[in-house]
Amino acid sequence: MPIELSIIMPCLNEAETLAVCIGKARDYLERSGVSAEIVIGDNGSTDGSQAIALSLGARVVNVTQRGYGSALYGASLAAQGRYIIMADSDDSYDFSNLDPFISKLREGYDLVMGNRFKGGIKPGAMPWKNRYIGNPILSSIGKALFRCPASDFHCGIRGFSKEAFHRMDLRTTGMEYASEMVIKATLMNMKITEVPTTLSPDGRSRPPHLRPYRDGWRHLRFMLLFSPNWLFLYPGTLLMLIGIAGSLALMLTPIHIHHVRLGIDSLIYFAFMVIAGYQSVLFAILSRVYSVQENLYPGSIGYRYFFRHIGLERGLIAGGLLLATGLGAFIYALVEWQRFAFGMLDIEHIARICIPSGLTATLGIETILFSFFLSTLGMSVRHHPTESPLDYVEPERARG
Repeated sequence: MPIELSIIMPCLNEAETLAVCIGKARDYLERSGVSAEIVIGDNGSTDGSQAIALSLGARVVNVTQRGYGSALYGASLAAQGRYIIMADSDDSYDFSNLDPFISKLREGYDLVMGNRFKGGIKPGAMPWKNRYIGNPILSSIGKALFRCPASDFHCGIRGFSKEAFHRMDLRTTGMEYASEMVIKATLMNMKITEVPTTLSPDGRSRPPHLRPYRDGWRHLRFMLLFSPNWLFLYPGTLLMLIGIAGSLALMLTPIHIHHVRLGIDSLIYFAFMVIAGYQSVLFAILSRVYSVQENLYPGSIGYRYFFRHIGLERGLIAGGLLLATGLGAFIYALVEWQRFAFGMLDIEHIARICIPSGLTATLGIETILFSFFLSTLGMSVRHHPTESPLDYVEPERARG
């Protein structure tokens, strides 16, 4: 029979709980009658985990590249089922109740997320700081940045189709893998839903591989880096607009607000805000281009339009005009200085020429350099073929 389901588990020295997890999965498959396989993505275990898995009829895939994401990716790559359900091999997730996931996958959903807050968290299964601070905050940030429908953004049990797995083209190797999966599925407009699931205490006697603060920061960092609009574009645009408005207002005359006088000292800081905001906007564009080029972020119509209409030549023209404007103002300042025989000048008057001159010249140079760098990133090159499964994993099967 064709395999409908592959149950995959990452493994790194999980001899204490691996047999329990495989046993629960096998019990479920026998009851449900689903045509399935169990695949263990082993990340270099030295405690006999591979032998345990093979003795219980599971397939073992040796993933040489270390990391939670690498182990799951290697197992998913080797999976033969139409659908894949992944969960940790520490006995914290219930492999004996996978019907909700199978049902939703058969309905056509691309990604089915478990929700521990709806299904139940048993006493001792999740530290209070993760339950009431870490997970709610990270899930809220994920929903705000990407409009993701999942309420439990980092639940470790989830199901997806093999076709969706290939479309997502996941690249991260560590704990960010879970975030990348949800984010990419959302950005690619895949069908996503949630089902209740129960979280139990970790069945191992040793500490878990998870480190709450380090891994929480890695997830947050990944979400921010995956959202250049919120990280760079929106703050940079706001800062630049404030700087431009303040600079234009102070270029001609000081401004008095009650007893406060804003003069050239304020003009300097408004000019700084323009430069900092402009650089942030450029970073947003460059980070998006890099992410698309590396297949970390799906391309869009707006992205293709930008590259089609904003090329090197237009960037050089815009930068050249800004630079020429700044140099023109610099020449005008020299003429003014000459009028006073290159002696003492009215600082209020000359600063209102020199500061905008330096500002526009700086923006022009940044635009020119940005255009060259953007053109380098956007060059049409032949990419190396993707890794083959045989380069990445080494399947093992039970003898006999």
